Amino acid sequence: MHYAVREGAARVQGLSFRVQVRNTGDETITLSDVTIRYWFTRDEAASPFVSVCDFASIPGGHTSVTWRFGEASAAEADRYLELGFTSDAGTLAPGATSGEAQIRVYSERYEYMMQANDYSFDASLTTLTPWDQVTAYRDGVLAWGTEP
Repeated sequence: MHYAVREGAARVQGLSFRVQVRNTGDETITLSDVTIRYWFTRDEAASPFVSVCDFASIPGGHTSVTWRFGEASAAEADRYLELGFTSDAGTLAPGATSGEAQIRVYSERYEYMMQANDYSFDASLTTLTPWDQVTAYRDGVLAWGTEP
């Protein structure tokens, strides 16, 4: 799992980051079997969250990326965004990467959030870098990273 920040300010009205899946195994994987979790805190936001994929360099583009929000119970993460892929996204050969997906998360009322205290956030990672605080799952089983 590779991660890069798009917006590095500590306090923002929307989280913005890039992710990329890398197949480190020795068999081809189906991207629709993979999910990614970005862990964050609600902070001041009271309205429901929205996620947008601005760009994805996989077959089907941004329309092949799915998302849902979940709750967590860690100090640095009381929420997560789970990204997934439709069957249109295809497969990933051993050693290959999915290409990047550019993601935004914001509340319906664009309320401020303090991303500096979020588990998955790292302002220093401005290029796609292996980052174990963005977790990846295959068929629902943790395959990469460390949950908060």
